[in-house]
Amino acid sequence: MAIILISSELPELVGMSHRILVLKEGRVTGEFDRHKASQEQIMHAATGADLDQRSSEETQGSIPDGATSPSRRKGTAARLSLSAVLRKIFARRELGLVIAMAAVVIPVSTINPRMLSGSNLIALAMDAALLSIVAAGQMLVIITRNIDLSVASIIGLAAYISADALRAHPGLNILLAVALACAVGLGCGMLNGLVVTLGRVPAIVVTLGTLALYRGFDSLMAHGKQISADQVPAAWLDLTNRSFAGIPGVAVIAVAVLLLLALVLRNLSVGRELFAIGSNPDGARLIGIRVQRRILGAFACAGLLAGLDGALWASRYATIDARVASGFELTVIAAVVVGGVGIRGGSGTILGIALGGLTLLVIRNGLTLVRVDPLWLQGVYGLVILGAITIDALVARRSIRR
Repeated sequence: MAIILISSELPELVGMSHRILVLKEGRVTGEFDRHKASQEQIMHAATGADLDQRSSEETQGSIPDGATSPSRRKGTAARLSLSAVLRKIFARRELGLVIAMAAVVIPVSTINPRMLSGSNLIALAMDAALLSIVAAGQMLVIITRNIDLSVASIIGLAAYISADALRAHPGLNILLAVALACAVGLGCGMLNGLVVTLGRVPAIVVTLGTLALYRGFDSLMAHGKQISADQVPAAWLDLTNRSFAGIPGVAVIAVAVLLLLALVLRNLSVGRELFAIGSNPDGARLIGIRVQRRILGAFACAGLLAGLDGALWASRYATIDARVASGFELTVIAAVVVGGVGIRGGSGTILGIALGGLTLLVIRNGLTLVRVDPLWLQGVYGLVILGAITIDALVARRSIRR
């Protein structure tokens, strides 16, 4: 049985390993047998000192007959490096989303120049911000091999409660109203997570039930009434409509949220543990990851972000009733899977879900501007989801064969 020991303690490596591989910046820089390895050799390979010294000696030494000059070697290395960078760029799924958006924007803008007008781009940015925030929360759940179908109902409930609080208490600080919406979302997310983890009920069943439950609470509270823009403070509406350097406030908030989540997923252990759970739940338990606690945290974060999105939604659209964000869960899930998040869990990027959501909105906006019946939009989203899942399955099979 092979055992892989990963350590930065050199005496431990030399004393316990039969063979030692040294990695630096993603590539192997040294390989040693235990009888020939020394701490000095390992350190040289880890810091790249041997490679740097060898490169310096080759550059300063004489060029044998038939060998290439240092300048030619540098030129070849630069070309190889450029080709490697280009291959890496074209291998990313996000590039396909950019190309898909361009394929929609270019022909539609020739038919209807309004596609690239300032007002249309601002509206598109605001809609994309609302979608990307809740899609980021959905991504946290899906990478753990779960799903949350109740996010749209949480958005509606949080939006109505926060707007209703401001209608009843006009002097209430708008940040407290946002906090109230976040608390509602967090509570709903925690309920979803507790039933999934402690009750061991499949997430799709749990959140299908809470989708109706939260929407029912929203309907009971609204009782058929609406909250309009003239019933809430102007500062509440300015929360998302005010611009900073020409950028809508809701877009600034969305970018801040996405950057924070990207840093957590990329640099903190809790982010890596979420991906580990989705990749191999049993393996994650074996290495000591508290799987149930992390899944509960993912649902709680998804609920929190949906609650925040509800507050921003109420500020953005002003008129709020029990039908807010009805059916929006399909768009959220479509944005996530189109953005490259593996439906089987364990993979995905924040950049991908942001571009995935933007791609869907560009498609919707383009179809609207060329006067395609809006009823076709749901069908288009369904086709996009099927296409993304098919691509994900093909990629997974290809990686298994490799």
